[in-house]
Amino acid sequence: MTSGQGQRICTNCDAVVPDGHDYCGQCGARYSGGSVDTSHHTLLFGPIMTPGRAKLILIRGTEDALPGLSFHLNASAHLVGRRHGKIPFPNDPYVSPQHADFFYRDNTLTLRDEGSLNGTYLRLRDEPYALKHGDQFMLGQQVLQFEHLELNQEFPMTDGTLMYVSPPRPYTFRLVQILSGGKPGKVYASPHNEVSLGREGCDMSFPGDRHISRHHAKVVARDGQVFLEDQGSRNGTYIRIDQERPLSHGDYVFIGQHLMRVEIA
Repeated sequence: MTSGQGQRICTNCDAVVPDGHDYCGQCGARYSGGSVDTSHHTLLFGPIMTPGRAKLILIRGTEDALPGLSFHLNASAHLVGRRHGKIPFPNDPYVSPQHADFFYRDNTLTLRDEGSLNGTYLRLRDEPYALKHGDQFMLGQQVLQFEHLELNQEFPMTDGTLMYVSPPRPYTFRLVQILSGGKPGKVYASPHNEVSLGREGCDMSFPGDRHISRHHAKVVARDGQVFLEDQGSRNGTYIRIDQERPLSHGDYVFIGQHLMRVEIA
């Protein structure tokens, strides 16, 4: 079936871009041309006819990004970036030029951060996540860093005199809020080695963040490890990935200001 004259055609995949849309609904590329003569282009009846293995559904993003926009992951790799890649977010200042990559390894969709400044975040599944020193995680619009603590009982000086300090408590970890520019904000450590996180009534509360549930998540030491657990929050808790992660149907990924859901055929 051939199209008519003067349609808006994506130069990346030849799909029709509806009037008023700045991005292709099939491949996600930004539309940057005028009407073209498509009389010699043979088009599919619709994007759904394109065979696919997986796709990303945009849940929210910058003002120019339309919720519901889908990015079909039909190639072997799909770089996300502000300047480069098959999935461009040119108007998101929190996205690095080359930020993350969705690719297939052993026929499994896999996510890898490409050394981005602000990181790539994956929503926790139902099971607790074992934290290690330096891990960062996100709830609502807050970024927190987990740090192990090794506090000595005594602090002798070179002449043998003990430094006068507050009485030692059995802290094993602390949480540090990361503010804009990487500066530290709130810092909290509990002698009970369990910290609740939420919008109100928690050890660390963020009353101004409406994307955080009242009792959102907790960090707890148990069996020699420290775990991050979501408490059935509405928007989820996200861990910053530092290695390749296999993805499953229904996973959520945060890149810059863009939240996307993974759908696997």
